[in-house]
Amino acid sequence: MKPILSRRLLVRIAVGALAVLILTTFALAQRGGGGRRGGGGFGGGGQQNVPFDDRVKFAPKGEFQFLRLKYTDLPQYRRGFGNVSRRGQANGWWAQDWPDAEMFFSYGLQRLTRVDVAEPAQVGLLDGDQIFDYPWIYITQSGYMSLSDQEVLKLREFLQRGGFMMTDDMWGPNPEEWNNFEENMKRVFPDLAIEEMTEENSMMNVVYTIKDKDRTFIPGSRHLYRGQPQGTQPEWYTIHDAKHTMVAINYNTDIGDAWEFADAPEYPEAMTTLAYHYGINYLIYAMTH
Repeated sequence: MKPILSRRLLVRIAVGALAVLILTTFALAQRGGGGRRGGGGFGGGGQQNVPFDDRVKFAPKGEFQFLRLKYTDLPQYRRGFGNVSRRGQANGWWAQDWPDAEMFFSYGLQRLTRVDVAEPAQVGLLDGDQIFDYPWIYITQSGYMSLSDQEVLKLREFLQRGGFMMTDDMWGPNPEEWNNFEENMKRVFPDLAIEEMTEENSMMNVVYTIKDKDRTFIPGSRHLYRGQPQGTQPEWYTIHDAKHTMVAINYNTDIGDAWEFADAPEYPEAMTTLAYHYGINYLIYAMTH
């Protein structure tokens, strides 16, 4: 685990993160003229064309690696048809928006900052000790997640050793998803509560200052034509101990889609900007606390 970085590297990250202002001003690429070709599938229908060509390369190892957490679906939520990933490569809920969300986020970091970005990867909690090599894991659709007792212990160890987990794309107003996620977190940390992430939280003031007035709904691509799900409001929570925040919980919002569709002219630029502000703040926090 490498959550505490050298002073020299912290300077590199801080300087590099400022370059992300370019990213959020110009929305990663010239919107509408970027790398997403064809366009079939915007809004969640069908496969996406690969938005990266052979010139985009990531090193196998680096200062930052986007690790997506693989998990087993609860039996009642297992998909009996099709694929859930954008390009038809997996059908577990852990793969929602994979691999485009992390590829866009990592590509933006590589292109516009000085952070040494490794190739995004997927890891299960019981897949050896790779999870301890980096301080960040990302989990989507966590309301559908089933964790074994061994996985609970491994996740607790990762977080207690300085790791950071970001959750995304979990929805109400039906409480089932939230209740399942809360139950899993209680198994991981029986003595820690889920608390509201206020604008005073240090993660809201790392590189970008995110105020309550800025924290608007970040839609999934499907919501652009369906509208915001009735009865939902975006909410943000944390789980922390006396030393650091271990889990950032993004509820009723879809940051991964905002990353993934950063170059799609249909997706609101302001939402992509906010999503990158969250991602950069979480990343810098994870690498420095």
